[in-house]
Amino acid sequence: MKMQWTFIFALVFALVIAVFSVTNVEPVPVDYVFGTAQFPLIMVILGSALAGGLAVGLFGTFRTVKMYRQIRALQRELQAAKDEAAKAQQPAALSSGEAAETAAPQPTAPEGAASPAGTGSPGSGQ
Repeated sequence: MKMQWTFIFALVFALVIAVFSVTNVEPVPVDYVFGTAQFPLIMVILGSALAGGLAVGLFGTFRTVKMYRQIRALQRELQAAKDEAAKAQQPAALSSGEAAETAAPQPTAPEGAASPAGTGSPGSGQ
């Protein structure tokens, strides 16, 4: 919605500049650092509006580029923090997994199956 309002404002502003420019067509002197020239006032007005629009666009572009760089830096920082958190979780998961293995009872062989030497499971005849 904001983009629509910006576009509408830009159109109204362009219309006001166009009407103002068309009503002022007489030549005026324009002083440069190195001399003076005569230009129609309409050209001076439109040139000034164009130069102002380009300046605003240039500053907006610099701000946008700076913002994108900041976003990328923050995304890298976030990814590094996530990786660090995952590495911190990994040893905890291994130690809890080892604890579960040692606490779990050892599987026994079914009846009638040969047991490992020296264990002497019931029903094996040892």
